[in-house]
Amino acid sequence: MIKHLAAFIITCIVMWMCSCTDFVSILQSSVTHRISYESWLASRGLMLSPFHVRWQTTMFNRLFAYCARINPRALFIWFNSGLVFGIAAMLGSVVLLIRTLQQTIAQMTTDNPRIGDQQALQVVVPGVNLPTSQLAYFFIALLLSGVIHELGHAVAALREQVRVNGFGMFVFVVYPGAFVDLFTTHLNLISPTQQLRIFCAGVWHNFVLCLAALAFLFLLPLLLFPVYATGAGALVTEVVQGSAADGPRGLSVGDIVTGLEDCPVRGVEDWTSCLSHLAHTPQAGYCVPVASLQPSWAHGRAFKRLDGTMDCCSNNSLTDLCFSYIKPQGRSSREREYACMPVRKMVTGTRVCHTDDDCAAHSHTASICVTPSLENQTRFIRVTHPPNTHMLFVGYPPHLQYAVSLTNFVPRFGFLHLDLPVFLETFCKYVVSLSGALAVVNSVPCFALDGQWMLNALLEATLANVVIDRQKRELIGFFLLLAGSALLAANVALGLWMVTAR
Repeated sequence: MIKHLAAFIITCIVMWMCSCTDFVSILQSSVTHRISYESWLASRGLMLSPFHVRWQTTMFNRLFAYCARINPRALFIWFNSGLVFGIAAMLGSVVLLIRTLQQTIAQMTTDNPRIGDQQALQVVVPGVNLPTSQLAYFFIALLLSGVIHELGHAVAALREQVRVNGFGMFVFVVYPGAFVDLFTTHLNLISPTQQLRIFCAGVWHNFVLCLAALAFLFLLPLLLFPVYATGAGALVTEVVQGSAADGPRGLSVGDIVTGLEDCPVRGVEDWTSCLSHLAHTPQAGYCVPVASLQPSWAHGRAFKRLDGTMDCCSNNSLTDLCFSYIKPQGRSSREREYACMPVRKMVTGTRVCHTDDDCAAHSHTASICVTPSLENQTRFIRVTHPPNTHMLFVGYPPHLQYAVSLTNFVPRFGFLHLDLPVFLETFCKYVVSLSGALAVVNSVPCFALDGQWMLNALLEATLANVVIDRQKRELIGFFLLLAGSALLAANVALGLWMVTAR
């Protein structure tokens, strides 16, 4: 379904771009309107071409010049730090791409989804592995990362006495971006080290933006402390309709989950770890007084499921569940019996146990440990969300995780919106991912990326006295760029194939 939706969205975008292209072609072919149309575009700094819209302006040049004059000594240290980072990032990006390519090939051959989850870099296709509900986060964070990237280039260029002709933004198909137009003559006159400062400034600023977003994300509980509390539980912000958590006795938006069985939940991280723990440990039992059990047993004939587990309730029952226990009079034989009993009555207010001894240690009355008899991967889980009664879940624990959206932030006042912290968290995560990805990808020694100019300037700065012939240095750079371009292209092609094929 998602793949079909993505195909539909892409088809609509392609049809829209084709329509725009046809319209532009008609205007350009018209003798009457072509001159006025081209003049109108030029006066506004616009350029239209198939699948590409571009806008350029000089209105930000004064801002760039002002930033380039702030504390020259600090800026010298700042962009020298960027130079060092850029060289390290160039080497690191190659290592990272090689590792990512190995992981992609391993995933293709072993069909292990966990390998794909461990990849540091993944190809993002809107509507396929990027939810359509989060497209706004993606595009805004991508545009912000691009603007900060180009801001670094512009300020570094002005500091090195290279003129900036203008700043612009573009949309290629659906992906937004930014650029700066530098005066090439000035750029060619400065030293390779100065060029390196300019070329490395973009990825350096992306790295700094990534760190700033990480710091903001880390400090968010402190920043929102006056209006949002944390550590009191996980607040439900969304419940998927028709899911296991939906219904009159399920979870509702605004509920605060404080526990899963005997695992306390103080936030989303606890919720995730508790579900993982419950999914990978044997089903827990519940201490029930023997006296209260005897009259309420509704004995049914137990039968074996296909996986070897036992069931003793009707498949149509919504209130009863099959429990297993060791016969009180036959403890020495460890013989187990099965009984179909009303589940909410059995587990309300009871203590979790694993053996009968657990019940004897915490109860003054004779109690036994009854355990829900379920299929191997199925679990019975009590979800605590006071002041409501427990939500009782029977199923595969990851399904419960996907059924609800949670946040760590609980509003202190009723007028506060539940989604504000979620918006800030999600946006920061996208900025971290996309700004970090831009820093890595632009560092790759590849044609048409910052890495191409970084590599050329680095070779001029380091090999000029070793390889005297300039053509030989250019030939070395060409083969290095060819290898880097092939590495990046292989990652993109295989990554895109993996995303769309599955």
